[in-house]
Amino acid sequence: MECGSWQPAVLQQDGYSLHDAGPEEAHPLLARSWRPIMRSDPALGTDTIVVLLPAGLIFLGALVLGVWKHRQMVHSEQHVAHPYVDIAHRAALLYSFATLLIAVFVELSGWPPVVNLVAAGVVILFFVAAIGTYIYHGWRQDTDNQLRHPVRGTAAFMSALIVGEIGGVTVLLAGFVQAQLL
Repeated sequence: MECGSWQPAVLQQDGYSLHDAGPEEAHPLLARSWRPIMRSDPALGTDTIVVLLPAGLIFLGALVLGVWKHRQMVHSEQHVAHPYVDIAHRAALLYSFATLLIAVFVELSGWPPVVNLVAAGVVILFFVAAIGTYIYHGWRQDTDNQLRHPVRGTAAFMSALIVGEIGGVTVLLAGFVQAQLL
């Protein structure tokens, strides 16, 4: 997949571009009816758009988790949230931005879109699973360390998470290197 070149939107009024305007009209806030000219070619690949959606949803979830965390802090005698509510909030914030980075690698990768989507999907799936686990423990308030007394399957899940996340990012990074550096 070849990445299209980025071009800023050109502002236009009555057939004249911003570059043709006089100094008093050069700033769009001073003009009355400026409108952006939309590019006719897609700015992002479909695979990138598909990865950006979960990034936004994870970020939105992080904001909601922040409200939950705040409520626990307000109502706690020590003014702290349960450790796993705090971890879920922070993890969701970090994973949302990590997912944005994955979207960049997807956009700039030389691999076919299906390879990019599978690699990104595996990583994002494990991000969401980890956040879900933290939410579960925060909701139940059953532990402050899920690995102290692990449930059956925890070791297998952690192994799959390690292989899936590192493997998925490695595939995307290799696609980036292949397309952009070689």
